[in-house]
Amino acid sequence: MIAAAVIPAAGSGVRCGSALPKQFVALDGKPVLIMSITPFLEVREIGIVVATVPGDHRKTAAAMLAAFFSPKERQRIIVIDGGPTRQESVRAGLSALPAETEVVLVHDAARPFVTPAIIERCLEGALQQGAAIAAVPVRDTLKMEGPDRAVQRTVDRKGLWQAQTPQAARIGLLRRAYDLADRDGFSGTDEASLLEHAGIPVTIVEGSELNFKITRPDDLVLASGLIREKKINTIGHGFDAHRFTEGRPLILGGVAIPYPLGLEGHSDADVLTHAFIDALLGAMGQGDIGRHFPDTDGRYRNISSLELLRQVMGSAAKRGMSLINADMTLICQQPKLAPFMESMRDNLAAVCSVSRDAVNIKATTTEQMGFTGRGEGVAAHAVVLLHRPQKEGKYE
Repeated sequence: MIAAAVIPAAGSGVRCGSALPKQFVALDGKPVLIMSITPFLEVREIGIVVATVPGDHRKTAAAMLAAFFSPKERQRIIVIDGGPTRQESVRAGLSALPAETEVVLVHDAARPFVTPAIIERCLEGALQQGAAIAAVPVRDTLKMEGPDRAVQRTVDRKGLWQAQTPQAARIGLLRRAYDLADRDGFSGTDEASLLEHAGIPVTIVEGSELNFKITRPDDLVLASGLIREKKINTIGHGFDAHRFTEGRPLILGGVAIPYPLGLEGHSDADVLTHAFIDALLGAMGQGDIGRHFPDTDGRYRNISSLELLRQVMGSAAKRGMSLINADMTLICQQPKLAPFMESMRDNLAAVCSVSRDAVNIKATTTEQMGFTGRGEGVAAHAVVLLHRPQKEGKYE
């Protein structure tokens, strides 16, 4: 069985009150559209995901995909221009699917908390019944409005469900529903309404209260809070030391320090940034700097350690991880580093896209004890706190 997903993401999102369309707004560093696509790539049966985006945001979408997905993952994603309405965007997405597609799932780009389990239930429902939608029972008491917003009556909520997405169907059935809607001039609010219009039965599978749609500014607040709840903090510690040598600049925190000696190393030997990178990798559970940037690889000869830090932060972002704060200590007898500390903070904070208050740097001596006390080199310690996602299963 070959399945595909269509994610209509061409809306303007004006009700959300953001400068960008809501599907491009970042939640804790990750765009809503990326969050909505990711669970579909985790379902083995889904071969292709088609995202329909506003024509004037194609470059924005492409940049996001490149930043958050690997080349192999991007091979499964097609980005096309959407239409002026959701219905037309989905129609365009259906036209872009491979001919061998058997089942298609349509999912709102503004529902970033869908899970692979919900997707799989919809897929199974469509395979067994022809069409299926995710939904949750209506929990609140419903009132029918009369003139002047007076309550006319209470609506019996028994048997009422709140429709969500994904909405899945065998592709032949969904295309038939779209063709009939085009012929009749029928405009539906979702795929289920088009299938109903065509007389095609739709079954309900269990969704989730957390699979809500971001529509208004309050929804962004709820989404941000949910992301914080779904994350835990991890601590990482890093240490590095380099000996002094002649003929090299002394680079610490990306700052060139006036001194007759530099530090020995394969890269620019920025011992402070190396300790910082090691701490980040430790909090990520990803080994150490030597594993990722070995001194046997010519690509890293004399490279700026800030570039290595940038790559590590990119890897953290792809894992949904963000830096809360970092505390670092430089250990050396000479030179005096106080005049350069603030510039180091600025450099490291800029690469990590955090405020300078989140990066603290101290310097101390060992009172002339040990190799740093004898002026033979520089050492550095770093401790970081990262925010990382919990397992999704807890929220299913």
